[in-house]
Amino acid sequence: MNTLKKRLLSAAPDAAAIVLFLLISLAYFFTPLSEGLVLGGHDVQASVGQGRENVEYTQRTGETTRWVNNVFSGMPTYQIAPSYKSSSTLGFFQKIYAVGTSGPLCYLFLFLLGFYILLRAFNFKPHLAALGAILWAFSSYFLIIMAAGHIWKVMTLTFIPPTIAGLVLCYRGRYIWGGAVTALFTAFQIQANHVQMSYYFVFLMLFIVVAYGIDALRKKEAKKWLKATGVILVAGILGIAANLPNLYHTWQYSKASIRGAAELSPLPQEKSQSTNGGLDRDYITQWSYGVDETLTLLIPDFKGGGSSSILDRPDATDLEGYDQFYQCAGATQQALQQSNQQVTLPGLIQYWGEQPMTVGPVYVGALVCFLFILGLFFVKGPMKWALLAGTMLSFLFAWGHNSPAFTNFCIDHLPMYNKFRTPSSALVVAEFTMPLLAIMALARILREPRALWANRRGKVGLIVSSLLTAGLCLMLTFFPSLAGNCISSQDQQVLDYLTKAGGPEFTTAYSGAITSMHHAILSASALRSFFVILLGGLAIGLYYLLNKNREKAQGGWWLVLVLGVISLVDLWGVDKRYLNNESFTDPVQLQNLTPTAADRVVLQDKADGRVLDISRGNPFNETSNHSGYFHQSLGGYNAVKLRRYQDLIDRQLNNEMNRYLSAISEAEGDMTKVPGDSLAPVLNMLNTRYLIFGANANQAVRNTYANGNGWFIRTLRFVKGADAEMAGLTGLDTKHAAVADEQFRAVFDGSPLDSGSVQLTRRQPNELHYQATTPKGGVAVLSEIYYPGWEATIDGKPAEIGRVNYVLRALKIPAGKHELVLTYRPASVSTTETVAFISIALILLGFTAAVVIALRKPRKEEEPA
Repeated sequence: MNTLKKRLLSAAPDAAAIVLFLLISLAYFFTPLSEGLVLGGHDVQASVGQGRENVEYTQRTGETTRWVNNVFSGMPTYQIAPSYKSSSTLGFFQKIYAVGTSGPLCYLFLFLLGFYILLRAFNFKPHLAALGAILWAFSSYFLIIMAAGHIWKVMTLTFIPPTIAGLVLCYRGRYIWGGAVTALFTAFQIQANHVQMSYYFVFLMLFIVVAYGIDALRKKEAKKWLKATGVILVAGILGIAANLPNLYHTWQYSKASIRGAAELSPLPQEKSQSTNGGLDRDYITQWSYGVDETLTLLIPDFKGGGSSSILDRPDATDLEGYDQFYQCAGATQQALQQSNQQVTLPGLIQYWGEQPMTVGPVYVGALVCFLFILGLFFVKGPMKWALLAGTMLSFLFAWGHNSPAFTNFCIDHLPMYNKFRTPSSALVVAEFTMPLLAIMALARILREPRALWANRRGKVGLIVSSLLTAGLCLMLTFFPSLAGNCISSQDQQVLDYLTKAGGPEFTTAYSGAITSMHHAILSASALRSFFVILLGGLAIGLYYLLNKNREKAQGGWWLVLVLGVISLVDLWGVDKRYLNNESFTDPVQLQNLTPTAADRVVLQDKADGRVLDISRGNPFNETSNHSGYFHQSLGGYNAVKLRRYQDLIDRQLNNEMNRYLSAISEAEGDMTKVPGDSLAPVLNMLNTRYLIFGANANQAVRNTYANGNGWFIRTLRFVKGADAEMAGLTGLDTKHAAVADEQFRAVFDGSPLDSGSVQLTRRQPNELHYQATTPKGGVAVLSEIYYPGWEATIDGKPAEIGRVNYVLRALKIPAGKHELVLTYRPASVSTTETVAFISIALILLGFTAAVVIALRKPRKEEEPA
C-alpha cells in the first residue's frame, strides 16, 4: 500500500502537466470552440465531398464499403476512408489516451503530451519536460497543417515522440515498459495512416539506435543493447501487425495507383522525369524548401511568410515602398488587362521563396535555435550526434531539387522514397531534434551553470551560438539587403516582361518598391527574433550569475518558467497568423455543401450516370470534391488515384473534353448539332450523362451520346501491353467495339459477339445488379472501373471479369436473359483483421504486465539522460 501511495504521489507532477496541456490547448482554441465552430481546411472539405457516399452507406446499412463511385468514376476506399474493426479498436484506446478530447483541441493536446512522454522517458524532470513539450507542439508547421486539414499527418506526428520514448525506455533497461510503449504507439502511428511522416523518422530512429549502440560499446554493455534492440524489433512487429488490414490493402492498392509503377511508356517530354515505379521527379520535388529558406527556422518571415496577399497585413500601408508599389501595381494591372495577360501582380504575394505557394514558414522558435546550437557544444554523449545527423538529413531531404545530386540518389536508390511528394515536409524531423537537443542543453545549464563560462568549450559554444542566431538576426535587421532583393522568380519573370513592354525605368521603380517592402518585412521579423533570444539569454545569464559560486545550483524552476513564457508568447504569435478564429467554420456549412443551379438540374434526373464538372477549373484536380458530394463524378481530388485512370486522363480525357466542350459551345448547347459519338467516345463509355460548366456552375448539358451502364460489343480486338491498349482506344467506336490486353483472351475467347441489352437494376457502392439479355450470347462491357477483387455471378454462378478499353469491366454473357451481380468484398480483409486483433491483444498484455510490475517493484531514481 505504501508503494502504491508513493507511486500516486510521484505521479502528481505528471498529472499537473496533463492538466496544464489541456488548459493551454483550450486557451488556444477557446473562442471558436465556445461558439461551436469546427476546423475547416482544404483537406477536411475535400474529405467531406469524397467521403459522402461511404458515410451515407455506413449510416444506412451499418456496413463498411471498400469501394465508392462518386470520385474518378469509382475507386477503392483504401486511401479515402480506410476503416477496419481493428482500427476502430485502436481508435478506442486512442480516445482514452487523448482523455476524451477531439478535433483541434485533441491534436494540440496530443502534440504536447507525446513530447512530454518522450522527455520523461529520458528522465527529465516534469517542469523541464513540460517546457520541451511546448517548444515542440507550437512549432509553426504543426499548426499550419492543422489549419489545412491534414489530419492524418497531424495524428501521425503526435504519436512519433511517444514511439521514440519506447526506444529510450528499452535502452535505459526498462524492457517491458519500453516494448509496450513502442508497440502501442507504433500501432497508433501507423493507424493514423501517413507513411511519409513515419518514413522520415525511421532514419532518426536508426541514428538513435546507433547512438545507444556506441554508448553501450563504451560501457561494455553490448548484451543489454542487443536485448533492448530485440525487444524493440518485436514491439515494432506487433505495432505493424496491429495495422495489417490497412497496410496490406494499402500495399496492394499502391501498386495500381499513381504511386506504383507506370504501365505506359513515357512520352518524349516525360522521359527525363520518370522514376522506377514511382511519381515523376518534378511532381516529387515540386514543393522543395530553399537552402537559404531554411533560415525561417530562426526568422519566420525570412521569405515573407505565407502566400497570402500583402494587403492582408495590418501594417501593409506602413511598409517602406508601399505607396510606390501601389502606384506601379495599378498601372501594371491596366497594362496586363489590355494585353490579356492573366498573372499575379508582382509583389502582391507576401511569400518570395521558390515553392509554388505555401501557407506559412517552418518556424521552430528563435530561442530553440540558440539552445540547439549551444547544445552542440554543451551536451555530452553520442545522442547529440544522432540528433545533429537527423537534423542535417532532414535539411537535405527538404531541399529537394535544390540539392539535386542527393535527391536524385534518394529517388533512384532509397526504397519507397519515390512514392512521396512535398520534400519540404521532411523538416518535421528538425522540428523534433532541435527542441530535444535544446532541452538537453538547458538541462545541463540547470545542473551545471558554471560550465557556461568555466572552460574554453563552454565559452566558444556560447559565443558561436550567439553569433549564429542573435548576431545574424541583428545583422539582417540593419542590413536586410544581405538576403538579396527578395523578389521571387515568378515575380521576376513578370517584371522582365514589363521591362520589354514598358521600359526599364518603370520596372526599376516597381522592383525597387517590392524590394523595399520585403526588406522591411524581413528586418522587422529578424529584430523580433533577436529580442526573443536576448530575453532568453538575459534570463540564462541571470541564472548563471546567481549560481556561479554555488556548489549546487538553485532556482531552476523560475528559469524554466521564464523561458517557457518567452517561447510560448513567441511561437503563439506566429502560429496565430496561420491557425486562428478565421480557420474555423460552422459545422453545418462544412458537412452540407450547397448545390448550384446546375447541380439541382442534374439531381432532378434520377437516371444513373456520371457528371463532368468543369465549372471549378480542372475537373480532375477539383480540390473541393464538390461534384463528388452530389454526383457520381468523373473527376475529384485524391493524391493516390488509380494509375490507369490517371493515364486515361492524360492520354484521352483531357483532349477529348476540350474538343467536346468547344463543339458544345459552338452549337450553343444544342446536342443534335454535336457529333458526340466521334468527339467523345471515351467520355461516353464512362457513361458521362451530364456536363456542368459556366462561371457560376449554372449550366448543365445532357450528354445524349453516353453509352449507358452497359452494352454489348460487336468486335473485340486483342493487343499486347498497355501502350497498345491505349493506342487502340484512340478513335475507337466504344459503343460497338472494344480493345483488350492479350492476358484477358481466356476470359472472352469463344464468345459470340452479338447484340443485346444491359440494364442496371440496383446500385450500391460495393454491389451492382444488372439484367442482361442477348439472343446468342456476347461480351457485355460495363461503364465501371476495373480493379482486382471485384467478383461476378450470372444467375448465382461465378463468372470471370475481364478488362477492356484500358479501364472498364467486361464479362462473357451466355444467350438468354440473366441476372448479373458484381460485388466487392475482399476476403483478405477478414484474414488480416484476425492477425491485427491477436497483435492488439498481445500489446495490451504487455501493458498489463508493465503496470503490474511497476506497482509491485519500486523504480530506482536515475540521472537525466
